[in-house]
Amino acid sequence: MNKNKLKVIRRSRRKAGLRKKLFGTPERPRLTVFRSQKYIYAQIIDDVAGKTLAAANSVSMDNGSNVAAAETVGKQLAEKARVAGVSAVQFDRAGYQYHGRVKALADAARKEGLQF
Repeated sequence: MNKNKLKVIRRSRRKAGLRKKLFGTPERPRLTVFRSQKYIYAQIIDDVAGKTLAAANSVSMDNGSNVAAAETVGKQLAEKARVAGVSAVQFDRAGYQYHGRVKALADAARKEGLQF
């Protein structure tokens, strides 16, 4: 089996295990992260209504693949969440290790006032 395909399968298993426990409600929506090789994306989702309340990504940034870009995305997301009336979320790391860009995004969102 291809090494990259195996990585994707393992991450999807971890993600499924996490998603069994996490469910975004209107009072406490789910903050989910997707990390690609080039960029990082984050969304705040109300799973009951099936709606995305706020979203931010690093696509428009010059170097969207580093920790500084992830911090900027976390700050942008926290500001958009405040506008949408969200103050507390459940953090869904989507099978990624809580390290590097994922941790930088989460810490920046916390610093801007998002509670999780």
